[in-house]
Amino acid sequence: MPRECITIQAGQCGNQVGCKFWESALREHAAAAGNQGAFFDDALSSFFRNVDTRYKPPREIQPGGGNTPIMCLKARAVLVDMEEGVVNQLLKGQLSDLFDKKQYITDNSGSGNNWAQGHEFYGPKYTESILEKIRHEAESCESLQSFFMLHSLGGGTGSGVGTYILELLDDIYPKVYRFCASVFPSAEDDHVVTSPYNSLLSTAKLAEHAHCVLPVENQALIDIIRKRESLDARAEAGQRLPSSITSRGIQGKPFDQMNGITANLLLHLTSSMRFEGPLNVDLNEITTNLVPYPRLHFLVSSMAPLSTSGRLVQRPQAINQIFTEVFSRDNQHIKASPSNYTYLACAFLMRGNFCTISDLNQNISRIQQRLHMVHWNTEGFKIGLCNQPPLDSPLSLLCLANNTCIGSRFASMKESFSKLYKRKVYVHHYTQYMDAGVFEDSCCQVDDLIAEYAALEVLRPPDTVHRFRSVLADII
Repeated sequence: MPRECITIQAGQCGNQVGCKFWESALREHAAAAGNQGAFFDDALSSFFRNVDTRYKPPREIQPGGGNTPIMCLKARAVLVDMEEGVVNQLLKGQLSDLFDKKQYITDNSGSGNNWAQGHEFYGPKYTESILEKIRHEAESCESLQSFFMLHSLGGGTGSGVGTYILELLDDIYPKVYRFCASVFPSAEDDHVVTSPYNSLLSTAKLAEHAHCVLPVENQALIDIIRKRESLDARAEAGQRLPSSITSRGIQGKPFDQMNGITANLLLHLTSSMRFEGPLNVDLNEITTNLVPYPRLHFLVSSMAPLSTSGRLVQRPQAINQIFTEVFSRDNQHIKASPSNYTYLACAFLMRGNFCTISDLNQNISRIQQRLHMVHWNTEGFKIGLCNQPPLDSPLSLLCLANNTCIGSRFASMKESFSKLYKRKVYVHHYTQYMDAGVFEDSCCQVDDLIAEYAALEVLRPPDTVHRFRSVLADII
């Protein structure tokens, strides 16, 4: 049975990431089809609809037995932006045939980098239209499993309208999983002066209404690209690849490559839904195994290898090397070092056809000794293995960690927020649309998140374990 996902792209960043995602998804499925020809099967139906446009209205074509010809693919997506520039570019580009007018909502003036304007003005203004377009996509699904929200927290539409839509989904589709790929602004280099407000207000909503959040930080993505290009350059020059490189010579912000990393994260996460493998992992298994408490659902992600130039020659060494790299600070999608903090749970999702379950278990046993797992979940590892490799690499590993290091990122966000809020700068722009008490409520919610992660970081096993006598012993 097909298991469909609907992608909701909110704001400029969300739609740019979405553009890269759809491009990569089409390439990946084309590579998987190989010389067998292009047919509409269950794998393709996870993200796409197949419609026959010869009819008015167009007719939906079901996957059937995997030999259904492709007529016209439409993305299972809803595009939302209060500035029409990025969406218009997408609709005029190479991917324009994937979308129609029933799938996008735009405005002209934008949300002005103001969470309150997006959440309290544009969200209610377009509620009926948003629900209608989501309902249109949902009704075409046979077994809807998840909504994927693509957005950033620093601007106005992605943060404000994005979290407003998340609340609608929680209310209308409470049993459908809500995953969010949320781009956090860089703490070091952020050009949106109000992003500390937007980020904190959004985080409070994500904690309340999402099932899983995959934080991605701009500066971390930039650093990954710098290192990857440095590795590729050294490999092309025939030099030995060092274990750790810091490159500072690359200028500018390669947004297309940054969006590509986020798109690959989502493709890797859903690979077991779409392709065969000896140990498939469904999205419901991610939430079940990695989220021990409802609000603590922020999963720190990392991928390896960063570069495949001149590497992955021998299987055992390649797999061992990838497992080592995925824990490196350089490979993390946020600026943090999870290895220095406490793991609540961890998942390893491998893609590639020359890795075995035994390889995964051996490497988990190898690295387990140097990870600090919370004492009540010392065996909290989930593994998945998909035979279909990703694009441009024969082997790839995604690590998803519920780790207390995310609390330090929230603390940094709260500090940036407090620097502005204690002077009440720019607050009047927000109070045009909302009550000032929303700041205080959101601040308290983020404080609670920080405190919960901090408590788990210092949690230690009890000196003695009290056990109940067995019922059998009582009878005897």
